[in-house]
Amino acid sequence: MTRTRWIWLILAGLYGLFFSWYTSFGGPLTEEEIEHYMALVESREPAPSPERLAMLRKFMEEDTGDDFVMVNVIDMYDTPLQIEGVEPGETSDEVLARYMEYMTPALFARACHPVIYGQAASAAMDIMNADGMEAWSTGAGMRYRSRRDMLEISSDPAFAGSHEFKVAAMRKTIAFPIDPWMQLGDPRLVLALLLGMIGCALSWREASRNP
Repeated sequence: MTRTRWIWLILAGLYGLFFSWYTSFGGPLTEEEIEHYMALVESREPAPSPERLAMLRKFMEEDTGDDFVMVNVIDMYDTPLQIEGVEPGETSDEVLARYMEYMTPALFARACHPVIYGQAASAAMDIMNADGMEAWSTGAGMRYRSRRDMLEISSDPAFAGSHEFKVAAMRKTIAFPIDPWMQLGDPRLVLALLLGMIGCALSWREASRNP
């Protein structure tokens, strides 16, 4: 096999590994999975309200099997709540970082990552029928590979303990999923173009060496 073919084979293998990690192939949640996750949520203390349980069931039953984005708007405490594990003098950002110690590796393992993140540049500039929702400090959009992945992360026992740090750091937050969604820079497309350019450049170099 020529060097050029080896180059394209290696690049195709790298892309295949990335694509298989980044893409959900599990399809929509099955009825058995839905009942499994509902049982986990219902066993929590304190128990979620019937309205919240109904909302979660609907979210699972309408699963598309594809990725989705959780839109988050966040208002951080100036000083975090002094719960167990929060040291005097710590900032809310430092406390939230404790929460992310669990979340970051759990998210990365399932190809979940922010697609947008930033600090608020102003109070809400357009607000309707939402009194008290003017002040926010951060906005973010988190891409989840699938609803199954999100449920796996949130149902892990390690999540329950770390979630207390989120509560201590955030004064208020709103999060809702969008699905379907779109973006102009899907990493699968960007990587395919990048590897294609690398392959063409290396193939051209090999061809110039061996006319």
